[in-house]
Amino acid sequence: MGAAASSARGGRGGEGTVLGDLPENCVAEVLLRLDPLEICRMARLSRTFRGAASGDGVWESKLPRNYARLLAVAAAGDGGERQAAAAAAAAELEAEPLPKKEVYARLCRRNRFDGGKKEFWLDKGGGGVCMSISSMALSITGIDDRRYWNFIPNDESRFRTVAYLSQIWWFEVRGEVEFCFPEGTYSLFYRVHLGRPFKRLGRRVYSSEHIHGWDIKPVRFQMSTSDGQHAQSKSYLTDPGGWINHHVGDFVVKDSNKPTNIRFAMIQIDCTHTKGGLCVDSVVVKPQYLTQKKAPRCYV
Repeated sequence: MGAAASSARGGRGGEGTVLGDLPENCVAEVLLRLDPLEICRMARLSRTFRGAASGDGVWESKLPRNYARLLAVAAAGDGGERQAAAAAAAAELEAEPLPKKEVYARLCRRNRFDGGKKEFWLDKGGGGVCMSISSMALSITGIDDRRYWNFIPNDESRFRTVAYLSQIWWFEVRGEVEFCFPEGTYSLFYRVHLGRPFKRLGRRVYSSEHIHGWDIKPVRFQMSTSDGQHAQSKSYLTDPGGWINHHVGDFVVKDSNKPTNIRFAMIQIDCTHTKGGLCVDSVVVKPQYLTQKKAPRCYV
C-alpha cells in the first residue's frame, strides 16, 4: 500500500512506470475530459499533474466562449456591461493576458454590476454563468409607501437586504436585465420567503404575523426575452419559514456575443382581497443543469 501511495505521488516505490513519468501533454489530454473540481483534485497527485492542471489549454476549454467580455464586466464592476465592452479591446492591448486558470478563478467570484444591484459568477463545478438580481433593482408597486413595503436587513440574502411586504391589494414585482449570456439553456426564478425571518438568541426564526391572502389566488409569473421567447407559470405561495425559488420559465441563448434582454414579472392583482407577509429577495438566473435547491429547514 505504501508503494502504491508513493507511485501516485510520482515517487519510485519500485520498478516500473509511475504517474510522474507520464508526459505532461498526455496528462493534459486526460484533464480536458474532467470538470474543474476534478482537475483541482488531480493536481495534487504529482508535479506533472500540477503542471498540466495549470495549463491554459486545459482551463480555456472550461471557460465560456465569451469569457473576455465577462472578464471585462467583472473588471468594470459597477461601471456596467456597456462601459466594460467599450473598454475591453483597449484593455487587452495594454495588459498582459492572464493565465486562463486565473481568469476562471476571477469569474467564479461575485462580480457585481449595475450599481452593485446585480451580480454574476461562474458555477465552479460546471463553468455555467449564474446571476442574481437584488430586490432593490426591481420595480415594485407601492415600494415607496412604508405602510406596504420596507427594505429590511437579512444576512441570508446575497445583497444583505430584502423587500418585505406587510399588506397590499395590488401585488406586482417586475424587473429587467440585459446581459451577454454564454450559449445554453437557462432557468429563471423568484427567490421569496413567506413570513419575516430574523434571529432570536442566535437562532433563526420567522414571524407569521402578516401572512395572509396567498392561498386564495395563485401568483402569476411571466418572462419574455428580446428574441421572442416567452414563459409563464402559476403557483400558490405556501410553506412558510423557508426560502423558495419559484420557477418562472426557461430560455435559450444561441449567440454569446449578442446581449439578451430578459423581462420578468411576479403578479397577484386580484383586488378582492389583500395579501402580505412576504419577503422578496432576488431574481435568480442559472444554467438548467443546476437543479433547484431549497434552503435548509432550520426555522422555528
